[in-house]
Order: sequence, then C-alpha cells, then structure tokens
Amino acid sequence: MKWKINAEWDHLRKVAVHSPGIEMYFGLLNPFASLYERSFNSADAVREHEILTDTLKNEFKVKVVHLKDTINHMANESPEIREKLVKLAQKSISYTGDSKEVKRAYNEAEKNRKILDNNFYFNTLLLNPQIELETGKGTRMIHLHVTENEPLTNLYFMRDQQAVTDKGLIISKLAKPQRQRETKLTKFLWNTINVPIVHEIKDPGTFEGGDFLPLKEFALIGMGDRTNMEGIKQMLDHGLNYDEVGVVHQPSHPLLQNNVDPMINMHLDTYINFASDGVAVGCETLLKHADIDLYIREEPGKYLKTNDKLNLYDYLISKDFTIIDITTLEQMAYATNFLCIKKGTILSIYVERIVKDVINSLKVKAEENHSYNALLKQIKKDYKYLCSEGQFFPHKKEIYHNDIDVYTLNLHNLTGGYGGAHCMTCALNRK
Repeated sequence: MKWKINAEWDHLRKVAVHSPGIEMYFGLLNPFASLYERSFNSADAVREHEILTDTLKNEFKVKVVHLKDTINHMANESPEIREKLVKLAQKSISYTGDSKEVKRAYNEAEKNRKILDNNFYFNTLLLNPQIELETGKGTRMIHLHVTENEPLTNLYFMRDQQAVTDKGLIISKLAKPQRQRETKLTKFLWNTINVPIVHEIKDPGTFEGGDFLPLKEFALIGMGDRTNMEGIKQMLDHGLNYDEVGVVHQPSHPLLQNNVDPMINMHLDTYINFASDGVAVGCETLLKHADIDLYIREEPGKYLKTNDKLNLYDYLISKDFTIIDITTLEQMAYATNFLCIKKGTILSIYVERIVKDVINSLKVKAEENHSYNALLKQIKKDYKYLCSEGQFFPHKKEIYHNDIDVYTLNLHNLTGGYGGAHCMTCALNRK
C-alpha cells in the first residue's frame, strides 16, 4: 500500500474513520467547552455516521478502516498488540483518595488484566478517567467519584490528527487541550496496521490535518488558530516534497468585529476545497482576505520563501483554477467541507438542512456579543437570496457547469460537532 497522496482530487481508495460512541455523551454535556457548534441528537449522529461509512464502502468502493474496530480486532489477534493497548490505557487511568482503597484498586486493575476486554481499555483511552475513593464508616461505605479528564469528544473528526502528504503520513500536534490526546489513539492505529510515520510534529509546533490540502504540484497549509508557523516549518523540513507550498494566513472575518470567533473558519478546509483538477469551491470574501506566503522547493527538505504578495483568491486564479463562489451562510454551513471521491465527484452534505441551525446559533451569540451583528445580518440576507434562487450548495448551476457529480448526505446532527464529511475522514490512499 502506497501511503502517499499527491492531489485532493485523485481517486480515493482508503480512509480511516471513528464512529462516535460514549465520548460524544460527555461532549454534549457542554458543547461549547467541547468545541462543538451546537447540541444535537447523539443517537441520530451515530446513524448518520453509519450512513456515511456505508456510502463510502458500497457506493464508492472505498476501503474504510474503523479506528475502534481495527484496534480491538488486532488486539484480539495479537497478544503483543493487546499488551501494548493495556499498557497505554493504564497510563490514562488514575486512582486518588484513601490510600488503602487506592492500593486495592490498582491491585485489582492489575489482577483483572486478562478478564477485562479490549473495548474496556479502548474506552479508558477515550475517557481518561480519574477515580477518587473516599471511605466512610461501615462496610464498603465508599464514596466513588469518577471524573473524565478531557474525554476525546472530537475524535470522530479524523482529518485532524494527521495528514498524508506526497512523502507519507505526518502525525499532528493538536492545538486545543480538549483534543491533544487524540493522537495517542490514532498513532496506535498507524503502528498497528503498519503505516510508516514520516514525522511527528513536536512542541512548540502545532499542526492539524484540516489545514492541509494537497494539489498535485503544490500544496496549501493554513496557519492560524490551530496550526502555527513552527508546525509549518516542521512540515516544510520533514513532511513535504511538492514543488511549491502556499502558507495561507487564516483571515480575520471582515464581518466579525475584533476577530472574536476564529472557529468560523478555523481550518483551511472550512472555507476552501477542491472538487476537481482546476475547480475550487470557496467563500470569495474570505479568500480575498487570506494572505499567502509562497515557498519554493530548492532541494528535498529545503524551501525558500519568496517575496510574492498574494491573497488566496489571486493565487488560485494564477494557477488557472475556476473558483465556485459560495455565500457566507453556505461557508458557515460547511459547504466546502465536502469529500472529493475522484476528479469531478464529491460527497457533500445537504447545506439547506442545517442553515437554520447556523442562523439560530449565531442569533444567540449576537444577543450575548454585538460583535456578531454584522455577520448575522449578512447570513440572514444570504438565506433570503438562496431561498429565492433555490441554489443552496451543492445544488448550484456552477457545479453543473463545471461537470461536478454530487452525492449528498444528511449529516445534520454530526455537523453539530463543527465539521462535515471532509473533517470526518482521514484519506489514507488516493490513486
């Protein structure tokens, strides 16, 4: 298996996903702190994820690697992998409180290693539990307090923990504390299925896979709230071999005062994506405010920064890309977060199914902070326009004019976590 990707529109052959489980419950206890956009129905979200993976497997014949199922299966097959899983999980569980009970708990955990199943240890890694044991008077009068320390509520967004480039797989360093442990699980998967790791981003660098888009002879890397310059430097030094790399500065939204909410365009793939060779989909408002630093490869592992002053819109036009413009509302409703299956074929969400939720969420924010007022006014205007035209993405005439074949899925609940089909899939192989 060739674990390399040259272009976003090459034929997708293999992806990795994670079907959300118990960790989503903890995310929904506090959506804002869990980096979710809004509350949603978790049972329906799980069903939507099943539809997504079934569509990839049955409609497009893409090999789907399920994170949890693969790790559990391999641990069943190999005592060595099972032992590694147990040891990794044991580092994610701690006992505090009454010293006698703490000792008993650790002894029982060690004694029961052969009894407890792989799923138990996988969930331990998901939830990172801390157990506080406080004893009272009487037999087994133990106050049991279980705290989940930063459970991996965003793990189903499998794009971000890594990126596959023209050199191979790069392990990310996620920027937010809520997500930083995710790479422990995904790295365990790559080692288990023997995917070579080209480089792992180290502190003080940060890098997330949603900020990377491979485009054949060149690539784009977003720099901003989630990916910093040190992370990009490591990518340039160790992770890429494209002739040219455009480092895209995350634009401050021109309609959002004081840049109070960088999550509106937190990753590059939230405002630009590629449906085919030569066809991009993006929000022109943001593209023209996104400055680019251009790096040219002089030799392997060595890139030289040019003096060019460009924005992302002009840069793509200079590369002869047609840009299908979307409204601010469509951008906020994850229109660009589609998954390109092959040149001219994309898997998109029904944008019109979630636009009302996006508007309502922004209304709440605007009531609390007037910095959102101009943005709210614009997306209300966009909604009226899109309704009158009947052209919510992806059902736009420009899509058909550019010979793009579209498959749409209703991922209304899953997108509540802040992402679409692109964010939910790690592309491992394209041909």
